[in-house]
Amino acid sequence: MDIREALYTTRAMRRVKPDPIPEEVQARILDAAIRAPSGGNTQSWRFMLVDDPDERTALGALYSECIDTLWGTFYKDRLDAVAADPDSEDSMQMQRIKNSVDWAQKNFATYPLLLFAFDRNDASGGSIFPAVWSAMLAARAEGVGSSLTSVLALKETEVHTVLGVPADKGWHMACCVPMGYPTGRWGVAKRRPVHEVSYRNKWGQPVGFEIPEPLWP
Repeated sequence: MDIREALYTTRAMRRVKPDPIPEEVQARILDAAIRAPSGGNTQSWRFMLVDDPDERTALGALYSECIDTLWGTFYKDRLDAVAADPDSEDSMQMQRIKNSVDWAQKNFATYPLLLFAFDRNDASGGSIFPAVWSAMLAARAEGVGSSLTSVLALKETEVHTVLGVPADKGWHMACCVPMGYPTGRWGVAKRRPVHEVSYRNKWGQPVGFEIPEPLWP
């Protein structure tokens, strides 16, 4: 796969089939992940693949609680705006996101594979998230959809208990990446154009070019 196709089409794919992901595909995803850079090449990371049905069910219950908390706190104002003006473009976009996350909340236990990433002494995430993104790109190359979530951090102690993570070794759960073969189609995600979110040399100064439409394909 062309690297630009992977970069442009690796977006959150939450709706997936329950079909298992072959072990050789899982191996290629993880082997790509650990090739990512880490600060000082410390590689202070651990990865865990979860496909056990009982563990997925337990984690799904925790995820559901976390999502309920998220909707009632961090995203409450945006959901209130959706209710007040459901036909605006922003509201329709937010509603699509909520529908997608609601699907994940309802079906979390059916994800065929969960990838958990753990770090230690990496408060910025600068060492772990390049590896996670490499895993997601590698998954895309295999036709596997993924969606990164950090919301389970709201229940990190409980998640560590389910997964048997040692409590006294300093490991922090950076994120969980549910994976599976998508039910929908790949596509380029709609984003605000580069020139609206980028500057050059000084804050607020134009970047010097405009890209009204994606440069790929």
